[in-house]
Amino acid sequence: MMTLSLLPVFVPLLTALAYLVSGWSRVRAWLSTISAAAVLAAAVALAVHIARSGPSTALGGALRVDALSAFMLIVIGAVALLATAATPSFFDGEIAAGRATARTAARHSLLVQLFLAAMATAVLAADLGVLWVAIEATTIITAFLVGQRRTRGAVEAAWKYVVICSTGIALALLGTLLLNYAAHGTGLGLAALAANAHSLDPGVARIAIALLVLGFGTKAGLAPLHAWLPDAHSQAPAPVSALMSGVLLSVALYAILRVKVISDVALGAGFARGMLVVMALASLAVAASLLLGQRDYKRMLAYSSIEHLALVALGAAFGTPLALAAALLHVLGHGLTKSVLFLGAGRLLQVTGTSRIDEVRGLAGRDPLLAGYLGLGMLALIGFPPFSLFASEFGLARAGFAAGLGWVTAIALVLVLVIAAALVGHTSRMLLGDPPEAPAPHGLLATLAPTRLSTAPTLALGGGLLACAVLGVAAGPLTTLLNLAAHVATGTP
Repeated sequence: MMTLSLLPVFVPLLTALAYLVSGWSRVRAWLSTISAAAVLAAAVALAVHIARSGPSTALGGALRVDALSAFMLIVIGAVALLATAATPSFFDGEIAAGRATARTAARHSLLVQLFLAAMATAVLAADLGVLWVAIEATTIITAFLVGQRRTRGAVEAAWKYVVICSTGIALALLGTLLLNYAAHGTGLGLAALAANAHSLDPGVARIAIALLVLGFGTKAGLAPLHAWLPDAHSQAPAPVSALMSGVLLSVALYAILRVKVISDVALGAGFARGMLVVMALASLAVAASLLLGQRDYKRMLAYSSIEHLALVALGAAFGTPLALAAALLHVLGHGLTKSVLFLGAGRLLQVTGTSRIDEVRGLAGRDPLLAGYLGLGMLALIGFPPFSLFASEFGLARAGFAAGLGWVTAIALVLVLVIAAALVGHTSRMLLGDPPEAPAPHGLLATLAPTRLSTAPTLALGGGLLACAVLGVAAGPLTTLLNLAAHVATGTP
């Protein structure tokens, strides 16, 4: 069991070492995909073990695996598998267009593997301090990935990302230190903090929890410190955008779930609930207002991520097992769907040379396969059945009314409808209509004759949408894990 727990961390680290030593080639490009598949396989095996035998620890208690961390590992592995499977084709296009080299691809692959190792460490950490360190590590690593293209916009986005997220992480560090003080020096073990939360100094704990929720909420892209997200996600390479939007935001929210278990015992359910409701509704309002007039389709997808993480935060605020199960299903569904859309948007950017919505018309006539993936992905994103986001949003709405927060749920639903209308309007204009008579001579159109997706990206995009649709019909074996994870997140046995 100990070896299995270490695999999600050490396999990406070893793969990063391989890229550092041997560089990148068309063959070695698939090492990242193999690594992601190994993480996913280890996560599934851990989930099966947890369902049968309960939580376990490794490395002398430094790592702890329960149903919630096992579920998050599955999300990390699944999203990483999609992103890394599409990476070789992405760099083929970038290198052919002269925007990247083999050295760029090697550096990218090395950083992505370190990124995966840091996220796996975050969800496996048994100590709040280690969890903080791992999330801070993701900031440092992804800053280089956001600025990978070294254009003025990319470098500006990377700096903005570092400054704002470092501010949030600094708040979380202060909260961690205060929580340690409130615990009278008994340590920062998550299980111990949850078990002894009733003995925390309530005054200090209130400040600590507020700082932790606000700090980790910054990394999750929640208002008020959300401004880094649209720039970073729109400037990062497509596979990186898929990983950041599809799973990094959720890992930060995972940290909030761990903190909320402690808060509910120490301060009562109302304190963290109030903060999360305010942050979630503010995030939905920001996403709705800025999506209505959005002109860039990558930024459009980034603002949509703010919306969906706000819905997950609402599920955490509702706090019931039903709400948390729906929120966690939403995390997985959003990760799969947003990965497909960012990967598709990356291909669209390569083909057209523009990220402006008004400069893309008639895509269905020019590239039916890519248009089909983008169209189906958008239907999944707005919660259209049979995709899993429909089931999770329906579950969140039920849980909200059942928890006595009908007014919050109603406001959220109205904002979600506004966002859905904006997304459909923008996407339909891109996919439908007559293609332009003379496409601009930039992007891959100027260097490559074929514009069709190659086999690996096609399988990645199609597989992501298929998995999301299957989860919307029946979660299958994941149902048990979801229920166990929901109980962990609510602090109930």
